[in-house]
Amino acid sequence: MNFEIQKRALSRVIRDDLDALIVFWPSQGPQGDAATDPLSQLVLQAVQKGDFEDKAGTLLNLYGHAGLKARTTVVVHAADNQASQIRTAVRAAWSAVKSSKVKKLGLHMPGQWSSAHLQLVTQTLSELSYSYTTTLSKPQPRTLKHLVFSAPSVTADNQLALSKAQALCAGIDLAKEWANRPANHATPTLLAHAAQSIAKAGAFKCDVLGPKEVAKLGMGSFMAVAKGAAEPLRFIVMRYNGAASTQAPIVLVGKGITFDTGGISMKPAPEMDEMKYDMSGAASVLGVFKALGELKPAINVVGLIPATENMPDGLAVKPGDVVTSMSGQTIEILNTDAEGRLVLCDALTYAERFKPQSVVDIATLTGACVIALGAVRSGLFTSDDALALELQQAGEQSGDLCWRMPMDDEYAEGLKTQFADVANVAGRMAGSVTAAKFLQRFAKKYPWAHLDIAGTAWKSGAAKGATGRPVALLLNYVLTQAGKQASQPAKAKRSRSAA
Repeated sequence: MNFEIQKRALSRVIRDDLDALIVFWPSQGPQGDAATDPLSQLVLQAVQKGDFEDKAGTLLNLYGHAGLKARTTVVVHAADNQASQIRTAVRAAWSAVKSSKVKKLGLHMPGQWSSAHLQLVTQTLSELSYSYTTTLSKPQPRTLKHLVFSAPSVTADNQLALSKAQALCAGIDLAKEWANRPANHATPTLLAHAAQSIAKAGAFKCDVLGPKEVAKLGMGSFMAVAKGAAEPLRFIVMRYNGAASTQAPIVLVGKGITFDTGGISMKPAPEMDEMKYDMSGAASVLGVFKALGELKPAINVVGLIPATENMPDGLAVKPGDVVTSMSGQTIEILNTDAEGRLVLCDALTYAERFKPQSVVDIATLTGACVIALGAVRSGLFTSDDALALELQQAGEQSGDLCWRMPMDDEYAEGLKTQFADVANVAGRMAGSVTAAKFLQRFAKKYPWAHLDIAGTAWKSGAAKGATGRPVALLLNYVLTQAGKQASQPAKAKRSRSAA
């Protein structure tokens, strides 16, 4: 979609060439001259007669009305413009206009758009108008192509926020696309091709390592998971270099299990089709890099995606097998369905070579996290308080929420085994925490955090589909770090001058 923002009074906007117009009506109503335009007069009459309730999501639907050029004009109450109220208003308004196959949609705020509201509205509309088409014989693609925001007052910050929102929506859409694809349309090889295409479009680097290169690196844990799969593994390395080469990068590691049968520890058949979503962590990394290619912030970011299927053929790793990870630590594989941590641990060791400022891994890792947090917040695991705070703030600011979980050393006791340095599972209790404690063993040389997105990466049931989370959280975190790095030279210069 294309986004733009214009400084325009409502009296002008109602004469613009739009397929549909949504006007967000605040509790206090329009102020000053805005109250005299024809549309405001209609709304005020409805308010006086009690037909337009002061409640978020209340609609006044005007079709083909004289004086309003848009085919459909919807006035929707945004109440006090709180985030939840704006989201409710957008959903209600979209329900009223979507049947008319809107291509060009106007969105007017009688006062002024905040940057947060711009991002919230664009994300919500992008989500509501998204449609999966790749494997349909008669696809119905998204008709909404152009969003025109307007307000009596527009700032430079609004324009920057809209540019960020456009890139974010493109990244979320891409993450959803690849997570939604069936496993036979999203193999490790195809995932690698997607990464290469994103890198080419964004003018940054992407290297793809195959089985021989991975074996040479000594990634015995990653290779163990791939042993039962006919599809060859791929280790994808994306490198966005927007800052000086001396600037330590952020490393994002995405779990890329393109289909998870559970291996020899086979999953039950019901809902196993949803295990195509087990590469949602990888998809989120692709989405972030798509956005980086459009925004081009001054920061260095590395994306690592260990991609493979987890299949149960005669060569597959067996419960009780012991493998040697890239770090040299040996692992007793007690459950082959706990494979995500086995591919991530080697990627975390590989991340050391970049001397990163921070490493964040993203994975649909445990059903235990779904039980703990449901579908509202992703699980955040780290022993680094500063990194935890930065990620939590990024989640709050973007609306892509996470919740910090405990990381006490006592949780690692269950990972002990007499047959290897560590076991890959520790029993049922606190399963999401013990999984994080396993990963922590391989991430001791840099600030590290783990996001368990098993509950937030996709929806089940009638609304089945990928959510694109946590692209918004990750992009917000990366851009915030870019802003901090940009301010550091100026501070240093002032200090030298003072000296």
